[in-house]
Amino acid sequence: MISVLASVALFLAVPAGHTLFWIGLVNRAHAIDLGHDNLHRLHKLHNVAIVGAAVAWFLGAGLFGPRLLRGGSWRDLSGPMAVFAIGCCVVATGWGVCWLSRRLSPRPRRILSRVATRRDLEPELSAPARGVGPYQKLLNVPGNEFLHLEIVELELRLPRLPAEWDGLSIVHLSDIHLIGTVGLPYFERLFEIANSMNGDLVAFTGDLLDDPKLVAWLDSTFGKSTAPLGCHFILGNHDREWGDIAASRKRLSDLGWNDASSQTRQLEYRGRTLAIAGTERPWMGTDPDWSGVPNNAFRLLLSHTPDQLNRALRDQVDLMLAGHTHGGQVRLPIIGPVYAPSIHGVKYASGTFWIDPMLMQVSQGIAGRHPWRWNCPPELTKLVLRSDQARNGL
Repeated sequence: MISVLASVALFLAVPAGHTLFWIGLVNRAHAIDLGHDNLHRLHKLHNVAIVGAAVAWFLGAGLFGPRLLRGGSWRDLSGPMAVFAIGCCVVATGWGVCWLSRRLSPRPRRILSRVATRRDLEPELSAPARGVGPYQKLLNVPGNEFLHLEIVELELRLPRLPAEWDGLSIVHLSDIHLIGTVGLPYFERLFEIANSMNGDLVAFTGDLLDDPKLVAWLDSTFGKSTAPLGCHFILGNHDREWGDIAASRKRLSDLGWNDASSQTRQLEYRGRTLAIAGTERPWMGTDPDWSGVPNNAFRLLLSHTPDQLNRALRDQVDLMLAGHTHGGQVRLPIIGPVYAPSIHGVKYASGTFWIDPMLMQVSQGIAGRHPWRWNCPPELTKLVLRSDQARNGL
């Protein structure tokens, strides 16, 4: 006999598992090049399927049919309904195991320190931070952190970083999503802060424009960026869907930024080689060619999505910087992020990950097409790299 409490828990696990199945499907659909229209249709189907199945389950199995919420027996479930219930419970159990594994995973020992400071940029501006773009009402939702920037400084230990480069720093920005909902003064202040971080290198990992008319905004934002080892960029899927790829590349290049997409660039720094490559796959371009890079070069990859990590491992990348997932934009208490556009679901939604022998940093991003963030503020990151070789006196 199943106790009443266990029966209720099992009953609720069925719609929960069904919901998780559709969430997982939508997350992974965003990892492949389906196009905006198809993804929009999938989102509508997702909404109907989740609500429809939950209502059908509560009515068909809970209140009528076997009447599981009225003391009925699980043995009275029809064959198709039993298969549906078992499948949903398996999905819910699998999700629970993955969630527990993430919660119990220790922080990578490659992270020597992490210091985060929150700043509400609105009071710092002499002009309004809010623009005239779409989805304005979302900015007024209580608790929305969309304009509350988190400035993160990470100190990371890397095994193949040359001893001569100990302390090398990278300022990482991702997912700017210029659409007009947040005004230009906000982004100008953001770049002032980024410039004050004095990185040796600046990297931008895609999703620049959601409105191609705002390409003029790049002059007083990206145009102010400088770094001894240069400013390097790739674009993202939103640049293809809503922007003007050619105009964006040209404007950033004219402003002194180096286009890293689908190519590999080698820099000499303190007698050692730094190879910088970029990938906008699966939406645009090709995988970068590392064949001409010396074996002893330090390899830095800019990837719009963390889903390129397996390719990066094959290419012997040392450090991979990514964005695209926005940290989920909404992180629920205890549960964490729910939606993240990745083949891995929310596993790499944001944070620092050690996938031996590569370190991957996934940014929560600066903005988003929809201006809504909760428990997941925008992120501007400075990475300070430390060398195992310097530490070991090599």
